[in-house]
This record gives sequence, C-alpha cells and structure tokens, in this order.
Amino acid sequence: MIEYLWKGAFVFSSQTSTQAEARESKRLQLILEDKSSSVAPGLGRSATLPKLTPQEPKPVDTCARYLLNNAKFLKYDDYLKAVFPIATGMIESACRHLIKDRQDGYHWG
Repeated sequence: MIEYLWKGAFVFSSQTSTQAEARESKRLQLILEDKSSSVAPGLGRSATLPKLTPQEPKPVDTCARYLLNNAKFLKYDDYLKAVFPIATGMIESACRHLIKDRQDGYHWG
C-alpha cells in the first residue's frame, strides 16, 4: 500500500522532497488510523489539477482506487492493537516474484 502512496507523491514532488515526505507521512498516519476512505478523495482531487498531463495522474488514481477497493482489509489500527506485523508490501512483492519465477520456468535446487 505504501508503494502506491509514494508513486502518487512523485507525481507532485521530486523523490527527495521533504514536503512530499511530510504529506505522505500524514496520509500514511490516517491510513494506519483506519481513515483510508478519507485519504482517497483527497488523492482524487489532487489528480485533477489542470497542470498535469493526461498520464501523470495515473499513479494517484491507482492509489485512490486501491484504498477504496481495499478499505475493508486496511484495518491497520486493529492489526497494530493486536500486535500483528504489518508487512503486506514486502509479502506481496515476494509472492509476486516467486510466482513469476515459477511461471518463467525457474527451478530451485
């Protein structure tokens, strides 16, 4: 989920922007507090800025759509209270690469 936030952030700011870091940290905090449904509309509004090219808003739209479509699973506040680890991005990435390796015919051993 955080990778979607950062891809969207880079539409509006450079990868080294402290302003982007502060903005996305605030959005991440809201998501961790089970407020992802309030983050998505703000992202959607940001993507309609007239100075953007037609391609630039795509990562922002993808992030907003992800947050809306997965809101029922983004219960990070509950997970943190239960002391569950939050590492979905790493796990999803590892699974994606594992499946791709298998589909591409890579065999271990």
